[in-house]
Amino acid sequence: MNGSVIDTEKLTFYYEGNDKASLNEVDIHIRRGVKTVILGANGAGKSTLFYHLNGVYRPSSGKVMFEGEPISYRRKALRSLRSRVSVVLQNPDDQIFGQTVESDVAYGPMNLRLPEEEVKERVETALRTVGLTDLRDRNTFKLSYGQRKRLALAGALAMKPEVLVMDEPTAGLDPQMALELMELAEQLHHSGTTVVISTHDVDLAYAWADEIHVLRYGRLIFSGTSEEFYRDPVQVYMTGVVQPSMFLINKSLCDMRGIEEAPYPRTESQLVSKMASGEKGRFLIMPVADRMDSYMLDAAVDEVGGSIKVGLYGSRSRSLLYESGLPVDYVFDGFESCMADCLMGKDVLLLCDESCLDLIGSKLDRLRDFGTDVRAKVMDPSKN
Repeated sequence: MNGSVIDTEKLTFYYEGNDKASLNEVDIHIRRGVKTVILGANGAGKSTLFYHLNGVYRPSSGKVMFEGEPISYRRKALRSLRSRVSVVLQNPDDQIFGQTVESDVAYGPMNLRLPEEEVKERVETALRTVGLTDLRDRNTFKLSYGQRKRLALAGALAMKPEVLVMDEPTAGLDPQMALELMELAEQLHHSGTTVVISTHDVDLAYAWADEIHVLRYGRLIFSGTSEEFYRDPVQVYMTGVVQPSMFLINKSLCDMRGIEEAPYPRTESQLVSKMASGEKGRFLIMPVADRMDSYMLDAAVDEVGGSIKVGLYGSRSRSLLYESGLPVDYVFDGFESCMADCLMGKDVLLLCDESCLDLIGSKLDRLRDFGTDVRAKVMDPSKN
């Protein structure tokens, strides 16, 4: 069982001049290494809670604890806490301070008084991760909204936090960028970062979260797994949200077939695996480190002896794609899109970050819980 990294105990907060609590005796336990979503309708108190997790707000009563100790609000202690718990706000303009992209990302590490070389390394890694390397000299006022959202995330990542908290991270983003951001969140979680997001997007929360904590009018009304919460439609309705599409589709299909709703699919590939049968295609995986070229595609075609669909997974693979110009069918949502084809009998190739191999493996293992054991093979890029 994962131990708690952040806890709140009877956390209560009043905004100045307001006699109604925005948070009312909230007890939340955020477990290390667990993908966590704070769910609730607008005005539920999600953003207010997040401002407490790294000491921006101070409770009216109750307390916030980090690794079992109440957080201190002294300047030095807060600087240390914020190097370990990074919060990405919903509005990126609330946390962009630098004149250029590069100077803004460097702001946090420089305040930690890190050596110049380490600051440069952190900035470079963060910019590459969010896809802003080519805009490092751009004036921050000339960035699009989506680019500013990426910049705010890069600034948080440059702190190398143990806990990354993102407030409505996909709000205002186009669908492709939202998919890319949630893929990145999954990568960060896989690399050891505890990721916490707030959202009122129930489909996003259902597909991604290990645990959810649900707020309603500043009170915590539920903590646990998504399925436990959504099985009670009255409770869901009273919270001001709706049941996720995948949850409802699974229920309808299971009712029609007279089978158990569990296991509960959260993605399209899991649902198809549970409901469909028939011959599957081959699922080839090619890890990518520092290059991407046509020989990789040629090797995959030779392996299957015919045509093949190609998808991407991972921030590094995506940045290398833009440099290589290779023809790729699925630039975003690569795993799910490739798996959908594979389940329909087509052969696919997933080009993924080398660091994501274990993550891809865990996704394939999870599909076995729904009755699908695809013919997966990891290709060796050094032989191309």
